[in-house]
Amino acid sequence: MKRIYDIVIIGSGLGGLVSAILLAKEGKSVCVLEKNNQYGGNMQTFVRDKTIFDTGIHYIGGLAEGQNLYKYFTYLGIMDRLKLKKMDEDAFDLITFDDDKTEYPHAQGYENFIQQLTKYFPEEEEIIRAYCNKLISTCESFPLYNLRNDANYKSEILSINAKDYLDELTANEKLKAVLAGSNFLYAGIADKSPFYVHALSVNSYIQSSWRCINGGSQITKLLIKELRKYGGEVYKHREVVSFGFEEDKLVSAVTKNGETYFGLQFISNIEPKTTLKMIGEDKFRKSYFSRIQGLEVLPSAFSLYLVFKPKMFKYLNHNYYHFRDSTRVWKANEYTQNSWPEAYMVSMNISEENQIWAESLTAITYLKFEEFEKWKTTHNTVSDKGERGELYEFYKAERAETFLKEIEKKFPNIRDCIQSVHSSTPLSYRDYIGGHGGNLYGYVKDSNNPMRTFISPKTKVENLFLTGQSINMHGVLGVTIGAVVTCSEILGKDYLIDKINRNLTE
Repeated sequence: MKRIYDIVIIGSGLGGLVSAILLAKEGKSVCVLEKNNQYGGNMQTFVRDKTIFDTGIHYIGGLAEGQNLYKYFTYLGIMDRLKLKKMDEDAFDLITFDDDKTEYPHAQGYENFIQQLTKYFPEEEEIIRAYCNKLISTCESFPLYNLRNDANYKSEILSINAKDYLDELTANEKLKAVLAGSNFLYAGIADKSPFYVHALSVNSYIQSSWRCINGGSQITKLLIKELRKYGGEVYKHREVVSFGFEEDKLVSAVTKNGETYFGLQFISNIEPKTTLKMIGEDKFRKSYFSRIQGLEVLPSAFSLYLVFKPKMFKYLNHNYYHFRDSTRVWKANEYTQNSWPEAYMVSMNISEENQIWAESLTAITYLKFEEFEKWKTTHNTVSDKGERGELYEFYKAERAETFLKEIEKKFPNIRDCIQSVHSSTPLSYRDYIGGHGGNLYGYVKDSNNPMRTFISPKTKVENLFLTGQSINMHGVLGVTIGAVVTCSEILGKDYLIDKINRNLTE
């Protein structure tokens, strides 16, 4: 006798796991299918030279008591078990430039953020304060960001361009560069990125910033434990390769190993372009299918992972966002072969609360997927080990060396501290995370045409829903809220938000 689940979820990224728990808590029978050897999508960690590295969770915001992600994680049952380290309150991020020795801080707490930056821009305090007020008011315009279910949303806010806003705010070019300096968080594009994306990305870190001790995969493990507590099932090595229909109703997902999972409703946590192709073009309106397939993806990345010799490099409880100069803040992805890399982010993992010495460092920069065109048909994961050949390994090593030389300018003695060097390319991000073209954060959101890039979690296939970083927003908070949006389509928005809020007051 075949088992029919209430909900079958494809992909165990954060959106899939959060959706699974929200539905399992309502008594739904839930099954999550994951293709890889490790659950968690962007929350995956990996080990090189006995050292843990994060794939995507380098730091998290909004986790202090009463803040938005704290509330969501509390309802999901994982908040009190997370092992966290608060980052430097006066500078969780430092914005730096090759042609300027000053390190400009982004501080935790809005008043502190203003005071710390005013030290470097004493004439601009009112400008910085106005910027902070704009961040706060913009975030207030998104009800679910603040666990509200009111209709306070104003659509015109979607059309405000981030760079244009900063250009209108001040003529001080360095201040504009510093305020926009962490735009690697959303892969900012000068003529397209909306200000609300900037605000939603930055706000929660200003509220509070945290590192996960021993990596972000602890979030995955806690979510799966909580899911199983409510009777949910989760399986790895279950790559979904096709779907079964009865007339126009989706009834099953078929995995690569030949298993069939039947469900009443389905949620895809895999990339929407891929989802639609797998479901079949004939199941959607031609205009909708073409619009999704034509969406522009955000840039891809190259990452460098350095393992340090013991007690050689001091642990830094902040991140660096570094640029060649202040003119490259919005243009770092427009590099030439000779100018690469024009910007990068540096972050560190932490393995204990009072860590003095760094065990590792991760550096991330933009790198176009097109540079790997000749290897795009190859795939290489733990569960599907493929070979890309000596030329690929040579090219990867050459890129790593170029990137390391750039980092040496910032940290002159770093090479003496390194025990081993590892790297990942856009192909790695594509294979392990599933992003189209190895992109970092899903699709480009365009302030010039906001609705073109909008993707509803509800599809025209009656019982198929979407979740993940391309729905709503990327990032831990954005994807968590996106999962709430998806599940609201099944459970009812007012019902779900009211229940989360009631749970927090009991």
